[in-house]
Amino acid sequence: MNDTPDNDSLAELNKQQEQQISTAFDSQSFLARLTRRPGIYQMFNQRGEILYVGKAKNLKNRVSSYFRSTGLNVKTQALVSRIADIQVTVTHSETEALLLEQNLIKTNRPPYNILLRDDKSYPYIFVSTGQQYPAVRFHRGAKRQKGRYFGPFPSSAAVRDSLTIMQKVFRIRQCEESFFKNRSRPCLQYQIHRCSAPCVEIPSPEAYQADIRHAMMFLEGKNSKIKDELAEQMEHASEQLDFEAAAIYRDQIVSLQQVQEQQHVSGQSGDADVIGCAQQSGSVCMHMLFVRGGRIIGSKVYHPRFGIEETPQELLSAFIAQWYLGSGREIPPVLITVVEAADHEVLEEALSERSGRKVKLVHRVRSDKAGWQKLAQTNAEQNLQSHLASKQSIYNRYLALQEALQLDAMPQRMECFDISHSSGEATVASCVVFDRNGPLKSDYRHFNINDITPGDDYAAMHQALTRRYTRLKKGEGKLPDILWIDGGKGQVSQAIEVLAELQIDEVLIVGVAKGSDRKAGLETLIMGDSGVEIALKADSPALHLIQYIRDESHRFAITGHRARRGKARRTSSLEGISGVGPKRRRELLKHFGSVSSIETASVEEIGKVSTISRKIAEDIYAALHHDP
Repeated sequence: MNDTPDNDSLAELNKQQEQQISTAFDSQSFLARLTRRPGIYQMFNQRGEILYVGKAKNLKNRVSSYFRSTGLNVKTQALVSRIADIQVTVTHSETEALLLEQNLIKTNRPPYNILLRDDKSYPYIFVSTGQQYPAVRFHRGAKRQKGRYFGPFPSSAAVRDSLTIMQKVFRIRQCEESFFKNRSRPCLQYQIHRCSAPCVEIPSPEAYQADIRHAMMFLEGKNSKIKDELAEQMEHASEQLDFEAAAIYRDQIVSLQQVQEQQHVSGQSGDADVIGCAQQSGSVCMHMLFVRGGRIIGSKVYHPRFGIEETPQELLSAFIAQWYLGSGREIPPVLITVVEAADHEVLEEALSERSGRKVKLVHRVRSDKAGWQKLAQTNAEQNLQSHLASKQSIYNRYLALQEALQLDAMPQRMECFDISHSSGEATVASCVVFDRNGPLKSDYRHFNINDITPGDDYAAMHQALTRRYTRLKKGEGKLPDILWIDGGKGQVSQAIEVLAELQIDEVLIVGVAKGSDRKAGLETLIMGDSGVEIALKADSPALHLIQYIRDESHRFAITGHRARRGKARRTSSLEGISGVGPKRRRELLKHFGSVSSIETASVEEIGKVSTISRKIAEDIYAALHHDP
């Protein structure tokens, strides 16, 4: 029996499923008659406002998951508590459901779906190929002119960068036709070697067309082929004793080589979008690198408002679907992600259907692609930190914190302590400081913990707090308004004891205890003055600020612990690396100047030392960044 529904049966199923539910949503009754076919579901509140749109391969199984008694994250619980009605639309396939889901998200912008805010058209580079002396220009909008269009580029800055490169390397004109046709002598661009002055026919049409052809090859990513052709032309010019022309070809080759080095490309070609994903303290950052013709042509940063997505896999899946399927954006043949996106097979099918060709989502990559992947992720993490530290964001979170803790005044200064060690080895405590502008890194401190039982976190916390606040009591620094302790009641009791011993009573002590499953958003605040426990909502800006401070203290503690644990090894960090003997160590130190400079160098930079091969450079980098 064929189980595939026709259009009439789909309409009948949808009619049966679209029923208005009472304000007290009866999930049991609704789920009892829900179909197991693929489709989309829309959740509404009591006022009929749409809350969330989702797609499912099996509607009954997916919608049922929202109403299970355990395992829901805080945001999903908040969503479910507001549901007054659910409407479903059955589709023929999960791919069709995904496309319908993105159309509905774009139209209705539900508050619990991940949302983007960038619908503008993208810029192109236009080459007026039908002319004797073509121009290369910036273009945005309808493609009405005759010629070739290259792009789209992610931003106008990416177009400007490429146009500047082509001016320097190929000396192609970028002027408007009215300016070009009314010249009687070369303009300033010719004087500064940015144009060959076709307006007064200094280059022959044949020579200029050759430069145009190379410029278009450059936009297609064929740099290696261009260099081969220029090398042949340089050699031919030298044989003809035309040294001036040979010098021009030489300069073009050098410029192209520099461009390649700046783009971190080693001869690969192809188009791809690379997506990094960072998540922390209630915020998300997506950083996209756009690779065309094997060359990074630009990047974009997004801080999407996300709903009930929790893991990087879910965030990537929702972001990719909305970015490519919810708009008319170009879809490259390859998408590189830092982890495997949820429902990646369905995404691939939908993207392939939308673009009209095979599209692949990959996360296990090598060589240059791995470099792009790492670069996208590094930028996502750094941009997220900048976003969290922005003054307006910090100020709003401070206001929310004042309200949540019912403080008389907004905190001016806060400190947070954390402990880090490896099975009791090299214990280090961190103290991070925040003021009204965010992290105050000049006041951060590490405390090497000694003379305690290995692994005794309470004793480590007691020692660190005693050393810190003894100094502050003596006037060596400023007391904070709030002292955050990363830990539960045991750690908080240590802080209460230390401050009582030092007769410091103007500092509010608050513990930040993780939930039973240690998930972000489930933290409990323990008020040191009363022992009262407070649980803030997962979307609370005050909780996001607390998470930010706690995460920063954790990061700083781990950094100090690793530095202390590896101190002895780093004093001779180049020794013991296979293939690196006294001669190569001398060459490395001569090239970089110090071991610390070598430790911060990339594999590519290490490989520039004359005696270091790519394999040895990778071994050196791995040894210096080893984290057991």
